[in-house]
Amino acid sequence: MRSLALFVLAALLEIGGAWLVWQGVREHRGLAWIGAGVIALGLYGFVATLQPDADFGRVLAAYGGVFVAGSLAWGMVADGYRPDRFDVLGALVCLAGMAVIMYAPRGH
Repeated sequence: MRSLALFVLAALLEIGGAWLVWQGVREHRGLAWIGAGVIALGLYGFVATLQPDADFGRVLAAYGGVFVAGSLAWGMVADGYRPDRFDVLGALVCLAGMAVIMYAPRGH
C-alpha cells in the first residue's frame, strides 16, 4: 500500500508540475505558474526515492504505468478531456504492466 500511495503522490507532483509549466508557458499565465511547476517537478524526484524497492529502474518503469493513467485522469479533471475507449484500454494495460513489474513474486 505504501508504494501505491507514493506512486499516486509522485503522479500528482509530476503531472501537476508539468501542467503548471504548460499553463504558465502555453496559456501565458506567467512565471509564478512556471515556478510552482518547477518546484512540484523537483519534489516528484524526491518522492521516487521513498519507494520501498531499491531498484531505480524497476521503480521508474513501474511508475510509467501510473503516469499514463494519471495523465488521462488529470486531463479529465483539469481540462475536461474525455478519453476514448482506446485511451482507457491503454491506461489499463499500463497499470497491469506496473503491477507485474512492481509486485510480481520474485525468487530473490
